[in-house]
Amino acid sequence: MASKDFYQVLGVNEKATAEEIKKAYRRLAKQYHPDANPDQPGASDMFKQISEAHSVLSDPEKRKKYDQMRRLGAFDDTGSRRASGGRGQAAGGPAGGPAETFDFGDFGSMGLGDIFSSIFGGSRGRRDEPAGDTLETALEIPFRTAALGGKVTVTMPVTGTCATCSGTGAAPGATLSTCPECKGRGTISFGQGGFAVNRPCPLCRGRGKIPSVPCPTCNGAGEVRTDKTVVITVPPGTDTGTKIRMKGQGGAGGPGQPAGDLIVTFEVEPDRFFHRDGLDVLCTVPINVAQATLGSKIRVRTIDGKKVVLKVPPGTQPGKKFRIKGMGIAKGDKRGDQIVEVAVTVPEHLTPEQEALVKGFADAANLPY
Repeated sequence: MASKDFYQVLGVNEKATAEEIKKAYRRLAKQYHPDANPDQPGASDMFKQISEAHSVLSDPEKRKKYDQMRRLGAFDDTGSRRASGGRGQAAGGPAGGPAETFDFGDFGSMGLGDIFSSIFGGSRGRRDEPAGDTLETALEIPFRTAALGGKVTVTMPVTGTCATCSGTGAAPGATLSTCPECKGRGTISFGQGGFAVNRPCPLCRGRGKIPSVPCPTCNGAGEVRTDKTVVITVPPGTDTGTKIRMKGQGGAGGPGQPAGDLIVTFEVEPDRFFHRDGLDVLCTVPINVAQATLGSKIRVRTIDGKKVVLKVPPGTQPGKKFRIKGMGIAKGDKRGDQIVEVAVTVPEHLTPEQEALVKGFADAANLPY
């Protein structure tokens, strides 16, 4: 589907590290997410390109194969597909010798990005195996949902077969004739730079047939964009960068073919009170000078929404940490603890009576002031 270099789609160079690719994807995914751009129809297509580029470049094996194809000249300097000539044209090799053919084969109505998806194990098949697209989305979730697990509902645009024409692109009652451009093959061959590339016929959209009247619903495309609502189960102990694959929740497949998968990458929102360190949950609780000096019992909130009583011993110093066993994040058969750090607060203003009492205490304890 993408006609541009995946590195250019993410705005990174070919020597970018895995972390640089990850950061670029997160930034662009937030910028072009369809939910954040409901009035921009091009945002969903851009988001799909970003997701496809990330799925290839974030996988070392897929990236290696992709880089090999780039070196074969699949892109020009602008990042666009390199193709010229007409159907069946062969490109000459160096010094007028025979051409070295690099034939991608008959990939039907797939774009160059879909060709890569097929080679790299994506969900799109050949023209006679129209399985649904594998979709990717980044999803922000609250801290407590990530820690405890839960369900989140998300709505995303998907491409599916047009119900009016069943994917033929023809209006009801229209006739289908063999495409004069590709002679019914669905593809045309382009030669450039010593290799040949088969790509979908632009006239029949890779179907090999031309309708006498295009479908009024999809304008002859055979596909329509619809919104799909998916309920996503967040596993307990989810952290930023965690991915899950939901079988059959991606793009709709062709008639009799399975839907693609949905890959969800989680982004955990920060919490005002809790922080995370592995499976341990950290928090800071303020206490006053009297509580720190004389000792006290305080109530501390946990991620479960409960409150536990924590005993603060006399003479507690600022920054002292207390451990509440088993009140951290549960993951599998393990569960962390809750670490509570106390912050001793000092009053900013005292009444004359309070000041006199503090001075009396300091004199009795022989403390300078």
